[in-house]
This record gives sequence, structure tokens and C-alpha cells, in this order.
Amino acid sequence: MPGKVSDYMTRKLITVSADTGVREAYFLMRDKDIRHLPVTQDSQLVGIISDRSLRRPNWADEAPDIEHPYLLSDDLTVGDVMIKDVITCRTYETLSKANQTLLDYNVGALPVLDKTDDLVGILSAVDLLEALQDMLKTEKRAKKQRA
Repeated sequence: MPGKVSDYMTRKLITVSADTGVREAYFLMRDKDIRHLPVTQDSQLVGIISDRSLRRPNWADEAPDIEHPYLLSDDLTVGDVMIKDVITCRTYETLSKANQTLLDYNVGALPVLDKTDDLVGILSAVDLLEALQDMLKTEKRAKKQRA
């Protein structure tokens, strides 16, 4: 897959802090129609939370009412449920490498860091589908020109 991460990453980031309530984070993701929220502290990446983390967090088996797939209590913070060992990629990496990273770690998005480790974007599986669509359109145009 040709291209660089910087060509397709989402640059307009929505982030939360570790002390944000889980309920607040859930509604933010729902309202913004996103599935991943980078967690920052002093503009540095410290974690990530996904809708998957909220649907089936590690603490779900201890929940008093397991009938509900979400436990949206602001008594729990993003810091309580976030993934701390965040898998990331770099702006200058190829889309192919980023795609392989998504597959290798079975994650749906990668926070994007620049050369100085600043968080500058996020690359989701949907962004990669957009890159694939562009590649297919380019290939189709090339075939028409050869014909």
C-alpha cells in the first residue's frame, strides 16, 4: 500500500485526560462518532481508550449488573480503564507498515507521533480503507489509460 501515514491520518485530534470520567468519554466518542480517544497529559500521549475498552473492560466480570454491556459510571476514570502500553506509528512510516502493525496487534487505530514524539494525529482502520479506495481508483484510471 503506497503512501505515508501523514497522507491519511486524522489530524484534528479529540483527546481526553486520564481523570476524565468513563461516562463523559463514552458520550464524547458517541457524539463525535469516533471509536478511539488518545489520553494525554501535558500534551504527551499516556494512553488510549476505545469503545471496545468500554464494552468489555477488564473489570466487567466484577460488575454487579453484567446485563449491561457498558458500565458508564463517572466513578471510574479513563485512567482506570485506558490502555497504557499504546501501540503507535510515525508520520513518516509507510501505510503498509502501519497496516501490518494494526494486524499484528489487533488494534483499530494507531496514535501518530512525529519525530519529536509529539502526538500529531491518529490513523484508524477506516483511514486505511480510504487509502485503499484511492489506490483502487488510481489503478482503475491507469487501466483505462492503457486500454
